[in-house]
Amino acid sequence: MRTVRTVKDLRRLRQHYTEGRETVALVPTMGALHEGHLSLVRQAKYRCQRVIVSLFVNPKQFSAGEDLDSYPRTYERDAQLLSELDVDVLYMPTRDEMYQAGASTTVNVVGVGEGLCQATRPDFFSGVATVVAKLLLQCLPDVAIFGEKDYQQLLVIKRMAQDLDIPVTIESGSTVRENDGLALSSRNAYLSEDERISAPHLYYALTQAQHRIHAGESISKVLWDSEQYLISVGFEAIDYFVYCDADTLAPCDRRLTNRPARFLAAAWLGKARLIDNIAA
Repeated sequence: MRTVRTVKDLRRLRQHYTEGRETVALVPTMGALHEGHLSLVRQAKYRCQRVIVSLFVNPKQFSAGEDLDSYPRTYERDAQLLSELDVDVLYMPTRDEMYQAGASTTVNVVGVGEGLCQATRPDFFSGVATVVAKLLLQCLPDVAIFGEKDYQQLLVIKRMAQDLDIPVTIESGSTVRENDGLALSSRNAYLSEDERISAPHLYYALTQAQHRIHAGESISKVLWDSEQYLISVGFEAIDYFVYCDADTLAPCDRRLTNRPARFLAAAWLGKARLIDNIAA
């Protein structure tokens, strides 16, 4: 595995792969890798001949007062895990390399980038769209792969790449869970022992909502009951628990039967803001 830190070196390698007619997949990450990330890397290896993994803790997607400084950073461990998977390139740009002095361009995706997580994290999706656009243009992969756990983010990235005519196929990887249902996340490290016991109730609430909707219950009642359930098992605040059109994220007050739908939720346990979603 080669580690590169500049756009120039990354493009030189990409040109070498192009000349060899080798396909390239990109897996963007912020590090603190877990099995969810590694499953995306395996998917990338299946899809393409060469795999590039980026590791960059993106400051532009953190608002003031969020956990930029305390976000888990495990660079040596991450590099070892990726080397064991025979990743071809680890791209680790510095902040100055990614955002050169005087940089003033921001990518903002309306529609799917509004509401839900954007309501409480106003800088998040513009930061994500900006850094992913830069990574895609720096690398020009054939395929880029993102996890479904961050479902709204996935839709934002798909919309951005399509709108900007970036020649890449955006693919998703299924959410990877612990045995008790908790979706893997780097921020799970913030959970105390007691909070870790409560955390799987978020996935349980989503699956129960799914069953109840299919049984014909009122969506508004199911959503209300789900929020109250989460509070009763220890969650301190619910940012949202919604039933949406899976393509537009428009909230629905009736069960969709001719279009895919999705349950999405975000809730707080101590310092950890947990998000999850399932197909409805």
